[in-house]
Amino acid sequence: MPRFFVRSQQVLDGTVTVLGDDAHHISRSLRMAAGERIVVCDMQKNEYECELTEFLPDRVLARIVEKRKCDTEPPYRALVFQALPKGDKLDSVIQKAVECGAGEIITFESERCVVRAKGENEAKKVERRQRIALEAAKQSGRGIVPAVHPTVSFEKAISLAKEADLALFCYEGDGTEALPAVLKRERAVLMQKDEPTVSIVIGSEGGFSLTEAEQARQAGLIPVGLGKRILRTETAASFALACLVYELEMNQKS
Repeated sequence: MPRFFVRSQQVLDGTVTVLGDDAHHISRSLRMAAGERIVVCDMQKNEYECELTEFLPDRVLARIVEKRKCDTEPPYRALVFQALPKGDKLDSVIQKAVECGAGEIITFESERCVVRAKGENEAKKVERRQRIALEAAKQSGRGIVPAVHPTVSFEKAISLAKEADLALFCYEGDGTEALPAVLKRERAVLMQKDEPTVSIVIGSEGGFSLTEAEQARQAGLIPVGLGKRILRTETAASFALACLVYELEMNQKS
């Protein structure tokens, strides 16, 4: 069934109101009719199976047939901090990160970034990136639409990342621990929390400088390696998230 996201206030008295582009998509693009069913998520990890009842010029109404908790969200909140990559690589990073369970995506500038954020274009870029996250959330059956935030400095990214219950700094230099080993060691403590937070900091094509790596260590982030091979920046986030999925979600050991 087609999947859509609405605000909680659009769910009232057993009826869901779908607005804007989604309403147009249901009525014009999909050419759905009364009696057909859709799935609607309310951004609060609730989902509703609904039967379409009425098509109005600016909205579509649907009757709630069944309400259930969304079971596609991970039992943790992963925050991906991605240094700005070149070209359109960030589109792929966002799409795959959402598919792999990221809860938020924060871009940042590091020393070796070729691309720099431009203030006059940032709002439009963030809006476009959020649309990519929305489409990926629909496609992958997510219960929320992960937020994509405006670009921040490296210092700000580290300051935000260190607030997580587990803060990981992906680094190809010396002094790292293997990511699977860190996750295995920290698993028991993390799983005692209702929704533990895990931050993952990823560099750009050139990686991080020694100064940045030391800043991250001083802030309390754990330098982790992603295996013996060097991953592209557009691959690293989804690889790290997949490790999280395995150790903290799929590996149901006591």
